[in-house]
Amino acid sequence: MLDELYREIILDHYRNPRNRGELADADTKVRGNNPICGDEVTLYLKIADGKIDAARSTGNGCSISQASTSMMTQAIVGRSLDDALALIGEVEGMMRGGGVPEGPDLDDLAALEGVRKFPSRVKCALLPWETLKQSIQEYRGT
Repeated sequence: MLDELYREIILDHYRNPRNRGELADADTKVRGNNPICGDEVTLYLKIADGKIDAARSTGNGCSISQASTSMMTQAIVGRSLDDALALIGEVEGMMRGGGVPEGPDLDDLAALEGVRKFPSRVKCALLPWETLKQSIQEYRGT
């Protein structure tokens, strides 16, 4: 029953992506892609005072990559860059068998936990998170 709920959450984010579209005044615009399967995501961030004020995305790909992108954009708005990096680590850990990230606005991320049962799909779920990491690194010049 829980697996069915998680599938529904992933499908909802895929069919009704949150924060979809370009962000005209973005401080960062980074494109991530998985050349093996063709998934792609472009992430736009607006950053002020060390916090993510806005996050939007465009892209194409499987339901998992696009749902993960939608969930991620919801989870990172309002977080400091350091908190966003910590969340990336928690999601990567979850994909390796660790616990589900907990906190406000993170409930939907639990749906991605089941993806680790399909190792070939883990890269799909992590694509937006890797793109976020690259965005923060480029913004910081590291």
